[in-house]
Amino acid sequence: MKKIFPLIISFAICACTFQTKQRGYVFPEDTEERLMTVKNTADLEEKFGSPLARTVYGESIWIYYGADENYHGPFPLTWDNRKVLLVRIDGNRVMDTKILNDKDLPDVRIASGATPIPAEIQLNMLEELVNNIGRFSPAGLGQ
Repeated sequence: MKKIFPLIISFAICACTFQTKQRGYVFPEDTEERLMTVKNTADLEEKFGSPLARTVYGESIWIYYGADENYHGPFPLTWDNRKVLLVRIDGNRVMDTKILNDKDLPDVRIASGATPIPAEIQLNMLEELVNNIGRFSPAGLGQ
């Protein structure tokens, strides 16, 4: 028992490690100053690079997003230092910019379960196996 107890304690300590990963865009410290000099999309791409997303419908808005993803061992994943940069574009001109920080962003909770898909076909394991027979060609035949 004396040999197992230190092993259990060391495993518990290793499981509680803290790790942070940067996700998305890494904003520079002088983001606001850089935004003041941006007049068109060429300036924007030079100073901030390509956006992570662009709107498809309605006004043209470029979106830059970055956050820190925190792991705390067996505990749920948390996010902090979230920042979103929204840039409204008209043609090649930058019309308006807005920076949203942690306090400006709502907490979105992901619902547990699955979203129903209309006309979804659900197969069990046997049906899935039979459905795949003959679907794939043997390796090396180039078909």
